[in-house]
Amino acid sequence: MKISSNHYYYFATLAILLIVPSDAQLSSTFYDDTCPNALSTIRASIRQAVNNEQRMAASLIRLHFHDCFVQGCDASILLENGSGERAASLNANSIRGFEVVEAAKQAVEAICPGVVSCADVLAMAARDATVAVGGPSWTVKLGRRDSPAAATRALAENDLPCVTDRLQTLIAKFAKKNLNESDMLALSGSRTIGQARCVTFRDRIYGKGNERIDPEFAMARRRNCPESGGDENLVPLDEVTPNGFDNNYFRNLYNMRGLLESDQVLFSRVLTDSIVLEYIDNPDRFYSDFAAAMIKMGDIEPLTGGAGLIRRTCASNN
Repeated sequence: MKISSNHYYYFATLAILLIVPSDAQLSSTFYDDTCPNALSTIRASIRQAVNNEQRMAASLIRLHFHDCFVQGCDASILLENGSGERAASLNANSIRGFEVVEAAKQAVEAICPGVVSCADVLAMAARDATVAVGGPSWTVKLGRRDSPAAATRALAENDLPCVTDRLQTLIAKFAKKNLNESDMLALSGSRTIGQARCVTFRDRIYGKGNERIDPEFAMARRRNCPESGGDENLVPLDEVTPNGFDNNYFRNLYNMRGLLESDQVLFSRVLTDSIVLEYIDNPDRFYSDFAAAMIKMGDIEPLTGGAGLIRRTCASNN
């Protein structure tokens, strides 16, 4: 059978499409031509916010984490939706920093309207906030687009690691996002900064949890977390250097002073114990692993190419 030139072109084009991936790839140079001052503009905005409130660094890292773990790194968590992922138990009355991300986004909108996604602003905000409190830097891959809709509350409840999760549950939740045990330990180390609400660790300090705890540490934490009431009272996750990004989180685990159950379980099995000990002895290894894990986390199911959109304001769908 003779194949016409039109049919030949069709089959050749189809073969190329089958070989070449259709998804656009993230790139650190994505905005070099379309918005060359985007990175410096976001950095300045985030540094100012962290200077105004040191706790904000931890909040921005956590906001990026909670976005990526639910429906991918698509800024869906920034959308105002009373029944969506922001209403999940691990997000409601807990996640914060929305106004800081919005301020950075609007600073970029002022110089490059409709170019830089909220998802990329959030990814860069997490990096710049880490650096602002003495943590490592990394090259953020860019080119994410924004989700037109928030994820569901049910999806967030299912995917986000919980403060009472056992070790195997945590490992499974991270593995679902293509993150291994080393990634999990490194990312958990971001809790060397920030604060936790009394309601998230009350059972642990009053002997109702499942993990060992230093009795003096438990007693000290009870002063700001009564057995009933005071749910929103805040306590530093690391009482030694609460505003500085370092490896003291892992020393706390070794000394049974992990504030959350999901922290202390990381020092309870031979494989994860060895990583904790490595990060205590070698802070540079922790910093490099944390940076690599943040890059890897930023690759979780991004919307690219023709998918999604660029939201003009992060809280609403244009």
